[in-house]
Amino acid sequence: MRIKKLAAGLLALGLAAGSLSGCGSSDDSSKVSSAGADGPVTVEFWHSMTGAVNGPLLNQLIADYNKTNGKKITVKGVFQGNYDEAIAKYKAAAQTGSTPALMQAYDIGSRFMIDSGTIKPVQDFINAEKYDVSDLQPNIAGYYTIDKKLYSMPFNTSMPVFYYNKDVFKKAGLDPDKPPTTLAEIRTDAEAIKKAGAAKYPFTSAIYGWFVEQEIAANGDLYCTPGNGRSGVATKMSFDNPTAVEFLEWWKKLIDDGLSINNGRDTAQNQTTFSSGASAMMLESTGVLGGFVKTANFNVGVGTYPKVNASSSGPIIGGASLWIGGKGHSSAEQAAAWDFIKYLSSPKVQAKWHVATGYFPISKAALKEPEVVSLYKKVPQFKVAVDQLAATKLSPATQGCAAGVMPQSRKAVEDALEKVLTTKADAKTTLEAAQKDITSQLGDYNSSVNQ
Repeated sequence: MRIKKLAAGLLALGLAAGSLSGCGSSDDSSKVSSAGADGPVTVEFWHSMTGAVNGPLLNQLIADYNKTNGKKITVKGVFQGNYDEAIAKYKAAAQTGSTPALMQAYDIGSRFMIDSGTIKPVQDFINAEKYDVSDLQPNIAGYYTIDKKLYSMPFNTSMPVFYYNKDVFKKAGLDPDKPPTTLAEIRTDAEAIKKAGAAKYPFTSAIYGWFVEQEIAANGDLYCTPGNGRSGVATKMSFDNPTAVEFLEWWKKLIDDGLSINNGRDTAQNQTTFSSGASAMMLESTGVLGGFVKTANFNVGVGTYPKVNASSSGPIIGGASLWIGGKGHSSAEQAAAWDFIKYLSSPKVQAKWHVATGYFPISKAALKEPEVVSLYKKVPQFKVAVDQLAATKLSPATQGCAAGVMPQSRKAVEDALEKVLTTKADAKTTLEAAQKDITSQLGDYNSSVNQ
């Protein structure tokens, strides 16, 4: 009866997770085997990696592991669509008890994965094996740590940075080696670029809720309370704070003053606008740096993510992590999934993944691998984000909000952002309305998982 009530409550939110049974692991941690699977055992691995590089490389890593693990473990990679599609399929699988032994889920799906009751925290395996986690990048592991427990292992990690056209900066009389670090400085540089006629559009970026999350964190503020849901369950959204309001108003004024083009939510179109040279500046993920460097016919500059105000805080990581199936999966499957996770987390594999894809290595030792050292010499822009990550102090703000309705919240913020940028809607009023609605949904979600 409890399961039916819980599933029904989540269905009302579009968050059905089937046979949910509360927070955390569905099995006792004392049953964790740290010895690995002797096999034969098959690990079904659901993922969202596609494209010309990411998908084929992950498939190659899986094939290499299957050939060399020596433990009769076979990992079967199954592409499940983009992040939203994959987690929707996972929720459906949870209802029928057919979840995979290993799941790649995006950052903002973390709270749901924990609440689903279908996973076993990787912390259980770390504790049982006394596995050394000192090589993990603390700011990356910190995102997936809640109540001092690492629930999933980071895999593909990105961060937002500031991209700019160095050639345009020179033409506009700006220092090409001194990118703006605050929103006010972007505005000043945009005005100089427009005055010099150095680019058709001084600025562009996609309407993406992730950027609002970043500005809030970079100012040291919380997206949800208490404590961004890091030391207890989040009960209220707080993304309507002054930092977010100022960011929306700043962006709106850029558009109104002809300093920015509005390409809407089309990420690819905004990227093309920049890489073609039509716009001179943009906010984007580190994940597109490799493409920009290869395709742009100008000198691509990379700067740290610009803040509303100068502060000691920093942006939040993005990307996805790996979750081990608990309910319905044998200890042999779990041990095999853990063994594969350790392989993917190794310095050599992380170095290969980083150089080919642009995602951060979760391993500190990977930064010392020859191919990474060589990459930074040839394309020093890659190191900007790595240094930004190292300089970011881990705090509840930079860990991001861990709330079960984060996917809905991001969309609601995007709706609000789009409304402000395309109409005369007031930023503060619009964000407040969105905050009240998502807080209400959060209350329903929390009630459902706690019944």
